[in-house]
Amino acid sequence: MHSTHISASGEIVETIQPLEKSIKGSGSARNIAAISLNTFREAVRDRVLYSLVLFVLLITAAAVVLGDLTAGQEARTIVNLGLSAMLLFGAFISIFVGVGLVSKEIEKRTVHAILAKPVSRGQFIIGKYLGLCLTLLVNVLVMGGGVSAALIYVGSADLAGSIWGAILLIFFELTILTAVATLFSSFSTPALSALLTFFIFIIGHFSTSLNELAKNLGSQFAKYLFGAIYYLFPNLSHFSFITNAAHGDILPQAMIFGAIAYAFVYVSILLIITVMIFSRRNFK
Repeated sequence: MHSTHISASGEIVETIQPLEKSIKGSGSARNIAAISLNTFREAVRDRVLYSLVLFVLLITAAAVVLGDLTAGQEARTIVNLGLSAMLLFGAFISIFVGVGLVSKEIEKRTVHAILAKPVSRGQFIIGKYLGLCLTLLVNVLVMGGGVSAALIYVGSADLAGSIWGAILLIFFELTILTAVATLFSSFSTPALSALLTFFIFIIGHFSTSLNELAKNLGSQFAKYLFGAIYYLFPNLSHFSFITNAAHGDILPQAMIFGAIAYAFVYVSILLIITVMIFSRRNFK
């Protein structure tokens, strides 16, 4: 890639310069960290995080309103409403930002300049993925703080602390969804990638129920079909603890470690497949 071609676009230069300074003379980890931070800065410039202010204000206002409308159930309602909104809001970011992680770089042609540096395609994918996960982590922490503040306002300080186990599970669920979106973005259009990722998000929450339904139907075809869905698609029921958190239950350590291990293994497999697909792409 000639420098004259890069300089023809001010936007490319603006994106590449901080990355180039960060990775000069560095190893793989340094490259991945530089791309991750650059991805996070892009998300901040896109004002993804600014909408959190509105979310926090809405949850706080809901605490006041629900305190008057519900008799002794305001804390439980706030947890159900707040954590469910957090999951949906985070899924929105994972899907609609995640599907553009690769396609946007290809469209802007910045991918040519980045890969012309001592950066492998695998480092590029992993860096982009981790950058979006960092964005999601900030989102989850701020939104969780908003829900906790609302609970403290209505006098449920104990519940404000116990919900963070469920919030942790929500974050790891979003890391899986982000990996799915990154996989589709490596070979498909943003619109189709968003549709497929949303489809997997829905199926992932009902895969256990579908598997049980197939067993009750007694059909071999249904059993094999839903069995394949159950084992191949992410089983997001491992991360469902919102209802329990609303009742004040503490997240068991076994469930925490199990969910983290499941997310780590599933994300690792998805990223390996993504890197294999992306490594074979021709950008010419």
